[in-house]
Parts: sequence; C-alpha cells; structure tokens
Amino acid sequence: MSDFTQGDKVSWNTSQGRTHGRVKRKLTSPTDIGSHHVAASKDEPQYLVVSDKTGKEAAHKPDALRKES
Repeated sequence: MSDFTQGDKVSWNTSQGRTHGRVKRKLTSPTDIGSHHVAASKDEPQYLVVSDKTGKEAAHKPDALRKES
C-alpha cells in the first residue's frame, strides 16, 4: 500500500479522465465530505485530495492514487 503525505502531487481516474491534485490529509476515521460518507479507518485509511482544476475535495483509497513528480 502506498503512503502519501500532505502536499504530495497525485492523480486519479475519473469518468472525465485523469485528474490531478494534491493530498490534503490522511483520513483514519469515518467522516463526511459534503453528502458523501467516507468509511475510512486506521486499518483502511483514505486520503482527502483537492483537485487542481476544480478545487473540489474527494476521498480516495491509496491504490486509486498515483504519485506525480
């Protein structure tokens, strides 16, 4: 499993294609982002990311993210 830190440049797939952004923080407990419930835990963390293009936040599992240089 990949480990990301705050500020890392990452990309992920969306229905519109590949999106780029930055890691805001690691989520290790259940939380809500807008109307979406994120079932994160210490054993299965997710990452809160912010899109460079739209500025919107989303949560993704580590295997959905790819670190960019």
